[in-house]
Order: sequence, then structure tokens, then C-alpha cells
Amino acid sequence: MAGTLQFDLVSPERRLASVTATEVQIPGADGDMTAMEGHVPTITTLRPGILRAHGTDGVRAFAVTGGFAEITATGVTVLAERAIPVEDVSSALVEGLVNEARELAAMALPEDRDVAERMVNDMLALRTATGH
Repeated sequence: MAGTLQFDLVSPERRLASVTATEVQIPGADGDMTAMEGHVPTITTLRPGILRAHGTDGVRAFAVTGGFAEITATGVTVLAERAIPVEDVSSALVEGLVNEARELAAMALPEDRDVAERMVNDMLALRTATGH
């Protein structure tokens, strides 16, 4: 049987999860990663995507728009800018996030344009990942 680790997800509004997990799939800024018991200590920034915590009682999935994840050998703590349980994500919410990213990209300085466009693309991918 796979080992377990503590998973905690916090957004500015509230704590969304505090569960025991066998693995946590994280949309890292440098690529997707999976944390399991015994993982090398890591801190990563998040990009918009789906965060999944696999536990004995099933998978809990959250749409995140950014933030940070701290991974240790015994746990994963995620501080998300915004995090919404996937089942609560609506088309209107996702469209609002896409529009917000587009507005910010339109105002970006030339040297920040690539990062801003990547954010728009990540939000569009989030729309696809949530089926909206």
C-alpha cells in the first residue's frame, strides 16, 4: 500500500481541505508534478489548473488560479490565490477569470507581455479542464 501524506489547501477566504492523501497532483509553474510520501522538499509556484488530492475516500479536485505549494516528505501545503472545488466551478466564473486575464494582458508592459499571454492561455486551458 502506498504511503500517505498530509494535504492542506488554503485560499485567502478559507481552508478548503485538510486530508490524508496518497498523492497530490500539482499544476506547477514549470510543469505538472505529483507529490507522494518521501518527496524531496520543494517549493513551487502554481499556474492556473486543476489540483488533485488522491485519498482513500476518492479524489478531491480544485481549480486554482495561482499561488504556492510547499512539499515535504510528509505533507503538501498549498496557498492558493483562488481555489474552487471543481464541482462548484461555473461557466460564468471561468469566463470571468479568462476575461480578467485578457484585461491584464492588454495592460501589460512590453517586457511582461509573454508572461501575461501565458496567463491567458493557462486560463483558457482551465476552461477546457473544467469542461466550461
